[in-house]
Amino acid sequence: MSNINPNPFTTRPEIEGTFGVVTSTHWIATAVGMATLEKGGNAFDAGVATAFTLQVVEPHLNGPGGDVPIIVHDVRRGRTEVICGQGPAPAGATIAHYRAEGLDMVPGTGLLAACVPGTFEAWMLLLRDYGTLRLRDVLAPAIAYARSGYPLVERASATIATVEELFRKHWPTSAAVYLPHGRVPEPGTLFTNATLADTYARILREAESAGGGRDAEIERARKAWSQGFAAEAIDHFCRTQEIMDVSGAPHRGVLRADDMARWQPHIEAPLTYDYGRYTVCKAGVWSQGPVMLQQLALLKGFALDGLDPAGPDFIHLQIECAKLAYADRDTFYGDPDFTDVPIGVLLSDAYNDARRQLISKETASLDYRPGSVEGAGAVVQVRRAEEQRTAVGAMGAGEPTVGRLGEVRGDTVHFDIIDQAGNMISATPSGGWLQSSPVIPEIGFCLGSRAQMFWLEEGHPAALAPGRRPRTTLSPTMALRDGEPYLAWGSPGGDQQDQWITQFFLRHVHAGFNLQEAIDAPAWHSEHFPISFWPRTARPGVMVVENRVPKATIEELRRRGHIVEVGPDWSEGRLTAASRVGPRRRAAANPRGMQGYAAGR
Repeated sequence: MSNINPNPFTTRPEIEGTFGVVTSTHWIATAVGMATLEKGGNAFDAGVATAFTLQVVEPHLNGPGGDVPIIVHDVRRGRTEVICGQGPAPAGATIAHYRAEGLDMVPGTGLLAACVPGTFEAWMLLLRDYGTLRLRDVLAPAIAYARSGYPLVERASATIATVEELFRKHWPTSAAVYLPHGRVPEPGTLFTNATLADTYARILREAESAGGGRDAEIERARKAWSQGFAAEAIDHFCRTQEIMDVSGAPHRGVLRADDMARWQPHIEAPLTYDYGRYTVCKAGVWSQGPVMLQQLALLKGFALDGLDPAGPDFIHLQIECAKLAYADRDTFYGDPDFTDVPIGVLLSDAYNDARRQLISKETASLDYRPGSVEGAGAVVQVRRAEEQRTAVGAMGAGEPTVGRLGEVRGDTVHFDIIDQAGNMISATPSGGWLQSSPVIPEIGFCLGSRAQMFWLEEGHPAALAPGRRPRTTLSPTMALRDGEPYLAWGSPGGDQQDQWITQFFLRHVHAGFNLQEAIDAPAWHSEHFPISFWPRTARPGVMVVENRVPKATIEELRRRGHIVEVGPDWSEGRLTAASRVGPRRRAAANPRGMQGYAAGR
């Protein structure tokens, strides 16, 4: 791979040290993670503390009712592993039930979109099996910020304003929390959520009530969550409340306490793909993670070394490979416990050599072209997007990522941490954002809406079924270099995650950009394929680029047939990244949105 660096502009230095690094999508969470390392915690302790803090300070992007995939490299175990914190569909979530409600797709908001919340149990597993600190050490910062307040970022205020009327007319429990004094809070307001603070404080009290070691505390905390008062409050709300959702009609939820009590997160091996010196590790086909691996399998047939990372050849090839890989995602991916996903074929040289022949170096494809594997997959009906989706946004739905021409509508969060010992974690918590469903008043947070990724079509690999995991977009990443754990990175952004994640990697590997340079470089995304979120629309041939992409590149892309829309200068992605080489620890964070920061020493 090339190490050509044209000395690109960067907004800040790449952080470097030997003690440890933390990088996240919010400066407060980064500070909490670093403080956890400073008081003797390892990367996994710091990850749990960072995650709980992100739930508080970025409530428009994630919450306790959401879900998370986690990739870890544990020096003690000597291996890289995935923790699946993606909760499944409830027992009552059948296609027949949703069809009987008059629905042809799962609503993008409200109670019918809720899966079993996966985050809390996943963080408890991580703390118990990989961490070293007590529960109080990792929960205390989040409790303090929820009770005493934190400065509300501009995008949180803007998100609340978008759904203000929905809260006032239909979701009064959310209005009670997010419209204090009856109005949208101004950016910079010291914002609190006392009920959420009380919820986590009660879990902590119950965890510490009977003595014993840290494992006993964690187990009692898990019971308080999935078999105790939190699960009971969720059950009661779903049984008794008819909640307006984006379908335009109110519905009761089907999630029950029994669903929460039955489910636990699990540990599995990552899916991997070798790309030159690198072995890239992703979560399995219950996530969209393998779509990056498929892009690499296609891209390795092209000579990328020496190409300008903001030039038309580089961008065109990445976009065209993404179109093919994402078409395969929608056709084949699903919960492997329920469906046979031919991932070995999809990542094979023979399959991708054939797929690569579909790519023209001179002409953009405007067609939706999934591959064919005998006995696998499903036909996907592509719906074209409407030009205006203002009403969708006002109902809290639509794709929770960067919107048209860079307009931020909501998103998720991400962090990467490496400690002095070399332990690494990359995680992308999401779901349960404030616009997904109403706040449950007894516990101070809302449920997620990940079930909207299911199809209400029997036989589809991602069809709705009780106990099945939705094919999530959440996609943390880790890579080994020459067999040694090297890089952890990721980005919020729904369907865009594995576009920006791939672009970052290619800039780092082929152009020699350091972590910060690879994040800061001009970026783009394709909207060619159906989005994973309600209303599942596509915009064939459309790609959105930052205004910093050179004008000559944009004109050449248009000449090749791409429908290019130009967004603001700094509007694509919220990447963070961290690396380890020998004793050195490096980290970088996205300047877009002025929230993400890296720290280290």
